Amino acid sequence: MNIKRLLLSFLPRYVVGRLDVYARLMRVDKPIGTLLLLWPTYWAMWVAAEGHPGYTVFFAFTAGVFLMRSAGCVINDFADRDFDGAVERTKNRPFAQGAVSKSEALLLTAILCLLAAMCLVPLNGLTWLMSLPALFLALTYPFTKRFFPIPQFYLGLAFSFGIPMAFAAVTGSVPPLAWLIFTANVLWTLAYDTIYAMADKEDDLKIGIKTSAVTFGDQDISAVMLCHFWFTVLMAVLGWQIDATWPYWMMLPITAWWQFNQYRAIKTRDREVCFHTFLANNRIGLAWFLGLVGHYMWRLL
Repeated sequence: MNIKRLLLSFLPRYVVGRLDVYARLMRVDKPIGTLLLLWPTYWAMWVAAEGHPGYTVFFAFTAGVFLMRSAGCVINDFADRDFDGAVERTKNRPFAQGAVSKSEALLLTAILCLLAAMCLVPLNGLTWLMSLPALFLALTYPFTKRFFPIPQFYLGLAFSFGIPMAFAAVTGSVPPLAWLIFTANVLWTLAYDTIYAMADKEDDLKIGIKTSAVTFGDQDISAVMLCHFWFTVLMAVLGWQIDATWPYWMMLPITAWWQFNQYRAIKTRDREVCFHTFLANNRIGLAWFLGLVGHYMWRLL
């Protein structure tokens, strides 16, 4: 029995219908965004705690990432409500289908942000302070597509603020190492979200939405690979800074090979291929996380 049928067994059909719409707004069925947010947060958590972040910090950030990503998706659909119907990939979203009102979306965003704030309760004051720019970036990113030529860079900033927050929660400070990982993740986000934008490039040009794929024009693939290159360089610098052992360094050729395969894939400029290439970045984030876990475990032996 699936979740929807289970809910129908003890809740009115209308309530279940609204919950289904809200879940679609939150992209509950599409966890890729949550995962792409989680991996760099976990990188920072493991480095800051030298492999032992503790259950409180781990679960607080895991839940907080899910809730803030969900809030970001809802406010994104609110911001794009007049455009999504004209884009092939987004034409079936709740706003595009007229299935949700503006007030519902704003209320849902507020509830999700409040729940995310509750995840900060067991954490220190500096973590609370770092959450303020994180909240601002998450809620304003969707509107940058109206005027900012590279909104994917802005998204990179939003997707990276879990990194200084994790250091703040674990160590009570935000050292230069945190900003090294922050910068690496901004570059990685710019790379994979430009690939994502390449899938919508034709539609975005028609409706006048600004994206990095549109701004970079014919140099979009070069920009993606340049960001991937410097991201990998900075991850190597991170390895040098933490005196990484072989499990971490093993991930360097693996991720470089995957990045090369991304280059071969996006050269086709096929919409579906670009979208699936974007999704494949999840394994890059996972690989670096496993490398860090392996490094700190090896040091214990």
